Amino acid sequence: MTVEPGAASANATVEASLSGAIPPGAIPPEAIPPGAHLPQASLQVHGMGTHAVAPDWAPLTLAEVNTLLLRYPALGPARELVWHSPRPFSAGAIALTGAGQIFIKRHDRRVREVDGLNEEHGFIAHLRSAGLPVVEVVPDRDGASAVAGADSIYEVHRVAPGVDVYREALSWSPFVSCAHAFAAGRALAQLHHAAADYAAPARRARTLVSSFTIFNSAEPLAAMQCFIDARPALADYLAHRAWRDEVSRTLLPFYLAFRPFIDRLPTLWTHNDWHASNLLWSDAGPQASVASVLDFGLSDRTCALHDIATAIERNIVEWLALAADGGNHHEQIHFDLLDALLDGYETLRALSPVESAALPALLPLVHAEFALSEVAYFHGVVHSAENAALAYDGYFLGHAAWFNTAAGLALLDHLRRRAERTANNLG
Repeated sequence: MTVEPGAASANATVEASLSGAIPPGAIPPEAIPPGAHLPQASLQVHGMGTHAVAPDWAPLTLAEVNTLLLRYPALGPARELVWHSPRPFSAGAIALTGAGQIFIKRHDRRVREVDGLNEEHGFIAHLRSAGLPVVEVVPDRDGASAVAGADSIYEVHRVAPGVDVYREALSWSPFVSCAHAFAAGRALAQLHHAAADYAAPARRARTLVSSFTIFNSAEPLAAMQCFIDARPALADYLAHRAWRDEVSRTLLPFYLAFRPFIDRLPTLWTHNDWHASNLLWSDAGPQASVASVLDFGLSDRTCALHDIATAIERNIVEWLALAADGGNHHEQIHFDLLDALLDGYETLRALSPVESAALPALLPLVHAEFALSEVAYFHGVVHSAENAALAYDGYFLGHAAWFNTAAGLALLDHLRRRAERTANNLG
């Protein structure tokens, strides 16, 4: 094999970049593969509202991806980047390589470390071993599934089979059909069956993970103080808020309804972001089934009902539309999709009477810890005062408060009536 002059030293330099020996941006021009290009300056990502915004994280470039792929000789170099993810909390892209399409995601080290990604990848591996159609994480030449750079952590996945019907869908977009909702519910039950024997402990305190410790506690204010203490950026943000009064006024009344169910819901590793856009589909039609499950970044040990409530929160209520029109319109709640989601789930795993009764009590609380984690992210990582306020006032407090409106109460009443039917059928 003929080596071009300078190629060996260039490869050594880019390898050092990934190991953290030199800072990002110090990769010399000779290390950039032929045909490398920067993405269009117009690239935007999903924001906190309905409009696209400029990304907080620099998009992946072909040069950066091919630097990473030096650690993946079986994949070979990428010829082009064919798509950039609009998700806002990291930078992701699909690259075309000689071994097919792969998905690369880059995380800032303030958001994810190698051990944090390993927690997610361990859960994914367990589900794959049980036959679940989840994403495949590609290890590097040393067997590592997460690769550390100076300021970033990378992970590489094979592009999963299926049609990405909801690729551009914003957060809280509903399913396009009841058949999709039914299929998503059934797939979630399959995941819970496969997760039942996964014994890993709950994750350490991390940014942008959906845990369940505050309102699953006998002393929620004390538990929230522990949650805050483990996240310095959140502690800094809340230092000037009367959060104990705000939580006592807005969330504790819902907690009182949930309190009888504490310790009655067995713990389970869960997905915690069960939205239509994290699923790939058998085809683009309204009767499609689930082909693949994506994005385990929020996963943690919670309980099956937490995952179900999250799926309702993510897919059934159009929160962005509610915020735009005042928040009290029943047409932004998709009761037909809700019933289809739960019916699909219960074809494989019937809710117990305890779970059915607990679901309307948990739903107004299920978003809380992820919302607080968003506050920590916006305040401490990307330093957006506007988005931190939206995450705290609009999401953490606002979503809970909405359940006191006529529309919110109608949703809870719908779930209570389902629970009553379950109890009557069993009786």
